[in-house]
Amino acid sequence: MAKFQKQGSEAGNGLPMVPVMLALATVVIWSGNTIVSKAAIDVIHPASIAFYRWVIAFLVLMPFVLRSAWNEREVTLRYAPKLAFLGLMGMVAYQSLAYEAAKTTTAVNMGVLIGLIPLVSAFLAALIANERLTTARILGGIVSFVGLLYLTARGDMATLTSGGVHVGDGLMLVAVFSSALYGVLLKRWRIPISTWLQLWWQIGAAVMILLPFWMMSEKSPLTAVNLPLVLYAALPTSLLGPFMWMIAVRELGAARSSMFFNLFPVLVAVLAMILLGERLESFHYIGGGFALAGVLIGLRQPTGRLVAGT
Repeated sequence: MAKFQKQGSEAGNGLPMVPVMLALATVVIWSGNTIVSKAAIDVIHPASIAFYRWVIAFLVLMPFVLRSAWNEREVTLRYAPKLAFLGLMGMVAYQSLAYEAAKTTTAVNMGVLIGLIPLVSAFLAALIANERLTTARILGGIVSFVGLLYLTARGDMATLTSGGVHVGDGLMLVAVFSSALYGVLLKRWRIPISTWLQLWWQIGAAVMILLPFWMMSEKSPLTAVNLPLVLYAALPTSLLGPFMWMIAVRELGAARSSMFFNLFPVLVAVLAMILLGERLESFHYIGGGFALAGVLIGLRQPTGRLVAGT
């Protein structure tokens, strides 16, 4: 298995360049999906796009992995419960819970809680996957979190306490935990089948889990208007993004990979400016600067005393 550590392939801090770029590209793709989700609100029901995207991704990938799936069926069956659980955590739980949370909590609260993913990932990785919990990683998470608080609050920190506590906040906490746990278990379990095949089975599990919810929900047909949005959600977001993320987690570890989540709101703001004509305000630059600084700190290779782990 390639470790992406050939001469000249490392980033300035000693990290392998390829998985770093894959993690960054994944977050860019997923940030673009946020713009797609905004555009899709008026043209397709959320339950429909959530279901269609995974069905399309499953069918598109099928011809390329079907032979491998048959040849490796015995190994796959042994790991079927783990693959199904990964599908639940990575493809269903976070997005479904975030959608439900949005009904009863504020965007500010959601943004703040999403900013906890890297810190939760770091602690779970230390507990479950024996990843080293370094001072730099904790400090980077805190610096980024402060930046995201400022960005989410749009420069007015008083708004963080004005919204109150809602049921949706609890749902978002569970969503954050599921997202962090997915990355940690990808690293911890190291299922011995190809990355594409793992992804296909996880997507298949997601389709089966979402099917009854889709059947009970209001259904939207595919149209010329919403099809491009569904295809973006299905192909780059649901196929290419998870594939690159799985490689990044495998090579960088769950905690270090999760640091890239701190760039998510920054990239969404930039894409909104480019694609939707929205203006970037001073709080975008200040909060985004802190978020980026935290990521750079957290990505540093451990050189000193460890806080926890081995």
